[in-house]
Amino acid sequence: MHDYILFMDNTGLRPDEAGNLEHRDVAIVTDHATGQRILEIEVRGKRGVGFCKSTPGAVRPYERLLNRPKPTRGLQKRNCSKTNPNEKLPVELPEPTDKVFPQGGQLKLFNRILDKAKLKADRDGKPRTAYSLRHTYICLRLMEGADIYQIAKNCRTSVEMIEKHYAAHIKNTLDAAAINVMRPKAARQAEKQAKAVTNGKGRGGKAIGKARRGETTVPEAREAELRVTDTDLAPGALTEETNG
Repeated sequence: MHDYILFMDNTGLRPDEAGNLEHRDVAIVTDHATGQRILEIEVRGKRGVGFCKSTPGAVRPYERLLNRPKPTRGLQKRNCSKTNPNEKLPVELPEPTDKVFPQGGQLKLFNRILDKAKLKADRDGKPRTAYSLRHTYICLRLMEGADIYQIAKNCRTSVEMIEKHYAAHIKNTLDAAAINVMRPKAARQAEKQAKAVTNGKGRGGKAIGKARRGETTVPEAREAELRVTDTDLAPGALTEETNG
């Protein structure tokens, strides 16, 4: 179960896609861009055939799955115990056509673990399932700054679906510089006024300059600075934006 969670969390596969996955569909390769080992997966699901490139974190769990002996059948155990009780059962490693997750009980076991850990429902009361591991993969990629189009392509979904179900809940996807953009004229006015106040020129700046020379008090200078902000800077910037 541990390897199942790590594999799903680092590939973003849907549970049904993971259930159809065979070892011949998975290849361990070296990514030319990063030099790290990743998985190249040929995904087969209800939506047809697609492709996925995992994060490096999926390689070790898959290697353990690949080198894990097949489950021994009960009949084989009984036959060996009758003929030679001390004989060790032959170890069979997975074949290329074998399923990566052959037992098929991962979904039920995952749900039982969530129930026991009291994590079955999220803060909004919505149930968590194995599909939540795909959500985690996409959210982590977005938080790391990955391109949303590349994520959609790798997860065999659309940009619209990611924006609707994932990106809206992640503050890292909001670009403050893009949101707080100002038109060139308003930006220049703000910069010019800020420099005037700093250099002791203009309305309010003179009072601040006097405060520095000890000719007036700091509260008076602060009051003048606030008047500059409220009466000089804001209307000029807002008028430009409102008329646009």
